[in-house]
Amino acid sequence: MTQRFSFDLKATDGTARTGVISTPRGDIRTPAFMPVGTAATVKAMLPGSVRETGADILLGNTYHLMLRPTAERIDRLGGLHRFMNWDGPILTDSGGFQVMSLAELRKLNEEGVSFRSHIDGARHMLTPERSMEIQKLLGSDIVMCFDECPALPADRARLESSMELSMRWAQRSRDAFGDRPGHALFGIQQGGDDAELRARSAEALRGIGFDGYAVGGLAVGEGQEIMFRVLDTAPGMLPADKPRYLMGVGKPDDIVGAVKRGIDMFDCVLPSRSGRTGQAFTPRGVVNIKNARHADDPRPLDDSCDCPCCTGYSRAYLHHVFRSQEIISSMLLTWHNLRYYQRLMADIRAAIAAGNFAGFEAAFEAGRAAGDIPPV
Repeated sequence: MTQRFSFDLKATDGTARTGVISTPRGDIRTPAFMPVGTAATVKAMLPGSVRETGADILLGNTYHLMLRPTAERIDRLGGLHRFMNWDGPILTDSGGFQVMSLAELRKLNEEGVSFRSHIDGARHMLTPERSMEIQKLLGSDIVMCFDECPALPADRARLESSMELSMRWAQRSRDAFGDRPGHALFGIQQGGDDAELRARSAEALRGIGFDGYAVGGLAVGEGQEIMFRVLDTAPGMLPADKPRYLMGVGKPDDIVGAVKRGIDMFDCVLPSRSGRTGQAFTPRGVVNIKNARHADDPRPLDDSCDCPCCTGYSRAYLHHVFRSQEIISSMLLTWHNLRYYQRLMADIRAAIAAGNFAGFEAAFEAGRAAGDIPPV
């Protein structure tokens, strides 16, 4: 078992890449999708079930875990992997995005961000140093540096000051992270939708030096067209021999478009959250299982899928348990959605390795355009 973090680029097709990230806790096949385990659990799933969907790595959330049950408690109990019974790699975000978007009464300055907990109103201070300390206590394999993520649209002055602050925080994160063999620290590129600011951010991050690089500040309301315009240039500003991670993305077509533009890693709550609200992802688009058309349908959700939801249950049953608010509805639909995402990533990896990403993309778009199977 390797005792260091490394990235091996196996093949490229245009700007799309496939490879393997090696960590002491296991390999991560890229492009990779990371299910989100916000509070040390992927909602409605057992860790072993998440592994069965094909996931190599999970994401944990610094902000939520620092508030409850606290990083110190998780550390005393043996670290996040033991705490949540997941033996594969874990990436933790820095907490910055949640502080900016969720926390009330927050105050931002050069030192960091002070805020009140959304749970009990207690006052907390999150700085680059504290974020590194929390993620070390959690024992995460991939640590994200602490940054500020402004919502889009924003004017250039706001984007520039935010990016420059994030780069100063990136240096402090690097200094506080120190030398931790087997653990990786990723820098986060900022700059909103401004290519010149993105280039300056990338130059600053390369100067500091990180084990991987994220494209941050997207999927914050700007829309796919703007996101893809940024991704036409932003990934290429980052080192080609390190993983590139697009934070918080996304919908299946977002992922395909981002892979085409050079991204290697993704995370999003969409497959699990959608499963709990009765929405299922299929090669023919999204199926809304609560619709009455499914009430008498004996067919599976997706006859091409090998998950327990599709091999064991009918659309009629899924419609019934969702309408009845049974817990098994969330379990089955979440399992299916996570499996759909992992099948999508496996198909992407195979297409890149075969030099046929364009063919894959055309088939992906044609399937979605066809729409759901006709009603019975």
